[in-house]
Amino acid sequence: MFEALHAGLGWPVAMTLLSLSFASSFITVAFGIGGGAIMLAVMATLLPAAAIIPVHGLVQVGSNAGRLALMARYVQPHVIGPFAIGSLAGVLLGGSIIVQLEPAWIQIGVGSFILWTIVSTPPAFLRKSAMMTGGFSSFLTMFFGGTGPFVASFVRALDLERHKHVATHAMLMTMQHVLKTITFGFLGFAFSSWLGLIALLIAFGFLGTILGRMVLSRINERRFKLALNVILTVLALRLIYAGASELWMGGGSTGSLN
Repeated sequence: MFEALHAGLGWPVAMTLLSLSFASSFITVAFGIGGGAIMLAVMATLLPAAAIIPVHGLVQVGSNAGRLALMARYVQPHVIGPFAIGSLAGVLLGGSIIVQLEPAWIQIGVGSFILWTIVSTPPAFLRKSAMMTGGFSSFLTMFFGGTGPFVASFVRALDLERHKHVATHAMLMTMQHVLKTITFGFLGFAFSSWLGLIALLIAFGFLGTILGRMVLSRINERRFKLALNVILTVLALRLIYAGASELWMGGGSTGSLN
């Protein structure tokens, strides 16, 4: 019974992930961005490669939905429809390709994408279109998972007050991760063996969301972002090294979704 709660990973790994779920949700609410990328980077070092993106996606559904529930009145509704249409097209296109990738390439892709979000910003034409941002980011999220910083660049371009920024970002990410989770289910990923751990991760994430909302706008953002970028860079480089090493050793093989 209790083994189902840690999905066979063991309690030390599960407790690490639960702590990270709490911390990452706190970070995302308090600073507007960053928590999902940290959670993804750590998951990519602890979970089987084929489970990284779908498990992270379902956890992020719960995390973003919890944040949305607490701040729903701040959501800016005019971007929801265009973003949803773009997201649906993006996950369908990405879903037709993702099953062909080797696990090692997923690790390299996740690491490279995290580095890209640190040193770059999306093109201006994407930041100005909800539909194109939804489509492009949803296509990417099928492979690399952590497109929160990408979507945040679009939301930032709306020049919203801080609470509206966090709430609108939560709404868009909830939609994107729901669509991604449904797509992975149709592709055959066995979510049932992960549901116990995912439920715990979502619960711990919600606690982090509550605490983060209490300290919103009270933290030194500049120092935090510097530390966050350092941590993400180290984790991303580790992922790229691990994936490249597996390919070099000839260990890469086509990943199963089960």
